[in-house]
Order: sequence, then structure tokens, then C-alpha cells
Amino acid sequence: MKKAIIIIATLAGLGFIFWKEILFLILVQFASPKDNVGPHQEIMWQQGPDQRTDNRPNIIVIVADDLGINDMTDYDDLDPSGTIDTPNIDFIGNMGIKFKNAYSGSATCAPSRGMIVTGKYATSTGYEFTPTPDGMARSINLFNPEETRYLSENVENNPLFDNQGLPPEELTFAETLKSANYYTAHIGKWHLGRGPKFAPLSQGFDESLMMASGLFLPEDDPNVVNAYLPWDPIDKFLWAILDYAASFNESSERDNWFEPKGYLTDYYTDEAIKVIESNKNRPFFLYLAHWGVHTPLQALKSDYDELTYIDDHVERVYAAMIKSLDRSVGRIVQSLKENGLSDNTWIIFTSDNGGAGYIGLRYINSPYRGWKLTLFEGGIKVPLIFWKDGIEPKQISQRAAHIDIMPTIHGLINRSLEHDVDGIDLFTDEYDLNSRPLFWKTGHNKVVIKDDWKLQVTDYPPKKWLYNLANDPTEQKELSESYPDKTAELLALINSHAEGARQSLYKPLLLANIEVDRNLKEITEEGPVEDEEAVWVTN
Repeated sequence: MKKAIIIIATLAGLGFIFWKEILFLILVQFASPKDNVGPHQEIMWQQGPDQRTDNRPNIIVIVADDLGINDMTDYDDLDPSGTIDTPNIDFIGNMGIKFKNAYSGSATCAPSRGMIVTGKYATSTGYEFTPTPDGMARSINLFNPEETRYLSENVENNPLFDNQGLPPEELTFAETLKSANYYTAHIGKWHLGRGPKFAPLSQGFDESLMMASGLFLPEDDPNVVNAYLPWDPIDKFLWAILDYAASFNESSERDNWFEPKGYLTDYYTDEAIKVIESNKNRPFFLYLAHWGVHTPLQALKSDYDELTYIDDHVERVYAAMIKSLDRSVGRIVQSLKENGLSDNTWIIFTSDNGGAGYIGLRYINSPYRGWKLTLFEGGIKVPLIFWKDGIEPKQISQRAAHIDIMPTIHGLINRSLEHDVDGIDLFTDEYDLNSRPLFWKTGHNKVVIKDDWKLQVTDYPPKKWLYNLANDPTEQKELSESYPDKTAELLALINSHAEGARQSLYKPLLLANIEVDRNLKEITEEGPVEDEEAVWVTN
């Protein structure tokens, strides 16, 4: 009896100490049970004709995930250091058309991807917030309740994660290109809904190899090196729920999952090359949406082993992930050359948003302030490159945005869009790109940039930031009190844009307080700093 009491008391004591971890495990198992993943399946892509009679250009859109503007060797003039050498991204940038002042559609992935594929603002489609896996917001709030607000009413009223998709009535670039008799293929991340209503096959793609979960390799694979981020509750959640899985031509939610073949970034590239080879004799459109360099941080061991000069383990894994992403670009270019397509295929390269502060690396968005999730420059500055062999290299300093990708693609194939979009053709539309206002809206956070002036406003708590980006591209000197007329002018633009916005289709699940100038690791190790600037953001 006494022994039993001691055991019960011990268990109760451990439960008291580790109650968060216990509740977390319950949340994960209840909200996101592991899925059944079958053995690898070989993909048999559609085969084009034996000879090419239609010489319209092919289009390949490559989207990286959470790539910081300073993660490339030679992209930004203000701090062209890069994490590691990125010779292949540098090649298409320096030999193509490089937009030095390009912006993502949002500071998080799903709205940006919605804007890339439709050419429309989230305020036009209603796809304003990033859907998160069921249970994720509650888990993040559990481990960081002081800096987050769990919006339980929104959680209860939203559809389940898989059903938070881009509205089927929105026309994607796959649909408009398919109507122009292009073969259309998707590989990689989607994050615009699943199942028969929202999945790529329902949004204009002939075929789709979709990222079904999110591990780059199984966690215990001998060819992988993992980096865990103990300061980050998002990382804790992802490691707990993710599988190593893909699905091909998924027709219903979580249909026919199987193991990919090899490290995920390389696997997607292998399959992209198969698409190119199978369809070289007809106009094709390939949307290659990489998962790298998103967390969980997992590198191919052979890449990691080559970077012995990097001492920090997390930084080394992250750099190795960039190495594999850069290798993908190089292999795609080489495949085009080998198949005689390099002078008739446009590669468009971008990232969905800026680098994430929660991975704990300071320099990824340098010298810009802010991180993914924030609308400071570090959260929304992205690469945007258009390349094909033989074009005149050009660097353009005027602003461009994700909403411009779709209409520009149609300009490249000389086919007019038959519906309205918010973006413009960057190469043929007669427009002063810097005087054109660009807008961002993520809940109570709103931004406009026009004529080199940027105004950011938030309602929680009420605050304004005004910067002159021509003189102060890294947002060091806040000017709203010094220029009240300019602040009022830009605020009127923001309000007008917001008034015409479509109501958001799904509601945010979480508010999080993000420091602008310190990453999450620094905040965890150093603790609070008086007067440190922060902003409350929604997912």
C-alpha cells in the first residue's frame, strides 16, 4: 500500500512538472494522428508527342520556402554575403532578368502562394491567412502563452485544415495555361487546400506530385542530419506530426500516400527532370514548389559533410539545405540544355516570403529588419528572377511583386488574360512600377508602398511606421510624426484598399508577438529587453 502511494505520488509529481509536454502529446495524437504511408511508387508522367510542332515557350516556376534574401551569395547589393555559395541561383540571376526590389504577396506562405498562382491580392480572393494543421496553434500557445493569443472561437468556426483551400472559382495560372493547350504539372508543396475541391488537379494541373507531409527524409535515416530547435514550439509540433510522404494525383484527402525516393529536394528535382524529358516536344508548364528551406531542418548528410568550415550545427544544416536547393536550380538548367530547350524555356525563381526568425539565425534577411510573419522588409523581400538562355542580362531596381508573376507569364507566351487580375505584365505593361501602390493585409496588419514611401499600420495595439525606402531601405528611421501629410495620404490608400477587400474566407487561429530585431533563439537566451520593438501578427 505504501509503495503504491509512493508510485502514485511520484507520477502525480512528474505530471505536475511535465504537464505541458503531456498535454502537448495528447493534442498531437488527437488532432494530427500519423497517416499510413506505403512503399515508394514510381511515377509514370504523361508523355508528349514524338516531334514538336508548337514552339511556344515552356514555363517553369520554382518557388523556395522561407528563403531569406541574404541566403543567396549574390542577390542583394546591401549585404551580398550569403550563407554559402549559391552558384546556380547566381547564374540565372546574373544571366537573366533580376528584380532587385521584389516582394512576396504576404509574410507567410499560403497567401503568397495564392497570389502567385492567381495574380490577385488576398483581399481579392479572401485567401488571407495561412491554414495551420489542426492542433498546431493550441500547441504553440501552450508553450508560449505570454507571447501568443489563442483564438478559440476562430478555431471552432473554421473548416478543418485540409478544407481551407483557395476557392475553386479562382483561375490559377495552371488553368489559364491549360486552356492555351499547355501541359501542366505540379511538384512539391501546395498549401492551398486538399481533396477533390481544392487540390492541384482541381485547379488546372494535368498531373500533381504533392508533398503529402513534411519530412525531407525519415528522422532516423542514415543519410540525413537533423537540427532540432528547442526554443521553437513550431519545431516541436512539426517533428511530432510529420511523415516522410508524397502522393500522386491525389483525388481525395490524404489519398494513397507513399514514401518518396531520397532526400526530398533532390527527389522533386529528379521528378521535375522526368517531366521535362517526357514533355520536351510540347509546350509545358511546370510548377516546382520546393519545401526547402522550411523547418524541420534536415540536410542530406553528404551536403552537411562538405561544410566543415561552419561550426554551428543549426547553421550548417540550414546551409546544406540551401546547397540542395541551389543544386536543384542547376540540375533543371542542365536538363533544359541537354534536351535542347534552354533557349525556349523560361525559369522563374522566387521564395514565398522572407526567412523565419524562429530558426534562430540572425543574418538570413540581413540587412533588413524583420522576419517571416512580419511585414517589415525582412519578412517580404524575396528574389524574383526570369531566365532563359540567350536573353540580355538585366537588373531592374523598380518594385515587382508576386501578383505580377501570372500576368507576366501570359506576356511571355503572347496570350492575353481574359479575366481581371491585380498584377501586371512586368515586361510589356506601360506602368511606372515605383509609383504603383503595392498593398499587404494580414488581419489588423496593413502596409502600402508607393513612390518609395512605406506605411505600416497595426490595430493591436494601434501603431504606425512610416519609412522612406529610397533613403532608408532597412527601415531604421521612423517618420510618421515628421511627415503627417504623407502618413495621412498613405493611410487613406490603405483604408480604401481594405474597404474594397473580400472578407477573409478563414480566420486566423493565433496572435503572436514577434520581435523585429531579435530572432527567437536570442529572445529565449537573453530574455526581455526594454523597449525592444515588436509587432503582434496573425498566422
